[in-house]
Amino acid sequence: MTTAAPSGAPAGAAVDPRQFRSFAEFYPFYLGEHANRTCRRLHFIGSTGALASLAALLATGNAWWLLAGLLCGYGFAWIGHFGFEKNRPASFSCPLYSFMGDWLMYAQIWRGKIPF
Repeated sequence: MTTAAPSGAPAGAAVDPRQFRSFAEFYPFYLGEHANRTCRRLHFIGSTGALASLAALLATGNAWWLLAGLLCGYGFAWIGHFGFEKNRPASFSCPLYSFMGDWLMYAQIWRGKIPF
């Protein structure tokens, strides 16, 4: 799979996500790393579970919901990457942009801009 490389990098070259200078530059790369529909679906399910866990945390004050949210969010995403997309999650090398990408992709799936 070919993904967008940072400015000045040759096309098709291995991409280090930490080299992106902005989220706007990173996001096309991020979407390329989520081309597999099952991977995107698992991200969506995990993000929904994380939001539900956050709601439960706020409603109950039980800190275990924080752990549940992290396990939902990252667990489903990592299964999608390792099991279906066959790539390494960008969250390992670029956690902030990857976190932002997760939520933008989630919103775009809800709005029908990215196929579920």
